[in-house]
Amino acid sequence: MFSKGDKINDRYEIIKLIGEGGMANVYLAYDTILERNVAVKVLRGDLADDEKFVRRFQREALSASSLSHPNIVEMYDVGEDNGNFYIVMEYIDGQTLKQLIKKRGHLTVPEAIDIMLQLTDGLAHAHDSYIIHRDIKPQNIMILEDGMVKITDFGIAMAINASDLTQTNSVMGSVHYLPPEQAAGKGSTIKSDIYSLGILFYEMLAGTMPFRGETAVEIALKHIKDPMPSIRKINPKVPQSVENIIFKSTAKNPKNRYNNVRELHDDLKTALDKDRANEKRFVFKYPEDDLDETKVLDTLKDELKVNKEKGIPEEKPIVTEVEEEEKKKLSKGTKILIGICSTIIVLFLLIVVIIPTIFKTPDVKVPDVSGLSVRNATKELEKAGFVVATKVKDDYTDEVDKGKVSKTSPSARETVKKGATITIYKSLGSEKIKIEDYTGKDYNKVQASLEVKGITVSIEKKAVDDKSKYKGKEDLIIDQSAKKDSTLVKGDTITLYIPKIDKEYPDFVKEGYTLDEVKKFCDEYGLTLEVEEVVDDEKEAGTITYQSRSAGSIIAERVNLKIKVTKKSETEAGSDHTNTDDGMVPYEEGNNN
Repeated sequence: MFSKGDKINDRYEIIKLIGEGGMANVYLAYDTILERNVAVKVLRGDLADDEKFVRRFQREALSASSLSHPNIVEMYDVGEDNGNFYIVMEYIDGQTLKQLIKKRGHLTVPEAIDIMLQLTDGLAHAHDSYIIHRDIKPQNIMILEDGMVKITDFGIAMAINASDLTQTNSVMGSVHYLPPEQAAGKGSTIKSDIYSLGILFYEMLAGTMPFRGETAVEIALKHIKDPMPSIRKINPKVPQSVENIIFKSTAKNPKNRYNNVRELHDDLKTALDKDRANEKRFVFKYPEDDLDETKVLDTLKDELKVNKEKGIPEEKPIVTEVEEEEKKKLSKGTKILIGICSTIIVLFLLIVVIIPTIFKTPDVKVPDVSGLSVRNATKELEKAGFVVATKVKDDYTDEVDKGKVSKTSPSARETVKKGATITIYKSLGSEKIKIEDYTGKDYNKVQASLEVKGITVSIEKKAVDDKSKYKGKEDLIIDQSAKKDSTLVKGDTITLYIPKIDKEYPDFVKEGYTLDEVKKFCDEYGLTLEVEEVVDDEKEAGTITYQSRSAGSIIAERVNLKIKVTKKSETEAGSDHTNTDDGMVPYEEGNNN
């Protein structure tokens, strides 16, 4: 913890602590070089001790620092000072969306849509840069006084992937927004961010989260199994068009969600249009898959252990007698000049105000021609008074049959001027994504590049013969399920294998470890040792008879290991001393007499 006046890296002077979280503490600080206030997020101590997490944190934070968008908190610097890993960000003087919801109960529909439009705009920019947030929640959304929305925590959010969920107690705060595929350990894509946005949208309108429970596992299973509750039953003011957006965003099957955030953004823009007032309830195109419950249990069971442990009328001018007299004295030339000026003003008003009003081009909505042939779509658009662009653009999508119109630009139901030019996009079907040879590459970068293309990435550890060969290279891919030059489509899964070099617990009991040897082992792997002495006169004192961590299980740092060690009873211990009257002396180590 830092105190007021402390300096980080001899540059950022701490002013005060402004936030504490599961992963980091946030300080308001003063940048003594650029002379401005900044927010400094310092990684929590136990995470700072995790070498793998720190490497990923630094790499992803640097990647996120390349983002520049008005709806994303700007990242200025990433560094380390005396073991304290930190990121320096734009200081936002506002409140989190969570605080706003708590204060207001729930937001109005227009307010929630405005926030969603800003969020989708910012996330679309991030996705264009191959960056997925993975931890969208109201605690990571800042609201400024002027209504501007800022997304925070790109760096830290990306540093934690599905396999790291149990590293911090932050899971309990994030699991309410966790996509089903992520909860089941199937990796995340841009559609995972869309799911979290849908949950967030629901919470803004309802004032509560859709899935609640006592444990992380219980909530995660609800994300997977339970249907999304109707927001209209809780808040009748929400129109069906808005509920449909929530349903589509939070579909269990990613194929039923929006293809990308921009599609969601476009749908939000027309959500309150009058022609959508009687919109029918959204129906899923693909079956809503049931994901594997056991995966959720495997992913989150350690989290349970951690939680347990720890208008005004215009005034007429007053004309005085003096002014009237001055008017009479105006020269003829002045009167002519005034007449010319008056004529110019009248003409100006006629050209700029009156004529455009008479001949104003009406605003019309772009008809929805998706699913039609290009020929029929062109007829519909021209019939509505639009000009159709000559060039038809291609669009990879699995939402519309190949060869049919997938979308238009401007998009369907968007209000534009009659006579505007509309571009038609034709579906090419699902995009064929060619797989490369990823062996030897960092799985984090490969995973991000594939996820933004719609491929689900699963990371698994694979045993290696020589563990020392991969020390410090735990993130390198050693094998992959889809081979080089093969093709996948959106929604397909690829498994990337990284070396399994985790140390396993030995069998302290069967292998005859001494107490000192176990202590040395715990020191080496950062374990907290608890020793319980048990009386056993049949075994040699100091014999280990029990260990809480089973042999062969993976060693995780900063956990407790409990062992039981034998000791002699007081009676038996006294037998080590014989009657001195017989000329014998108490046994002492090293006494050879």
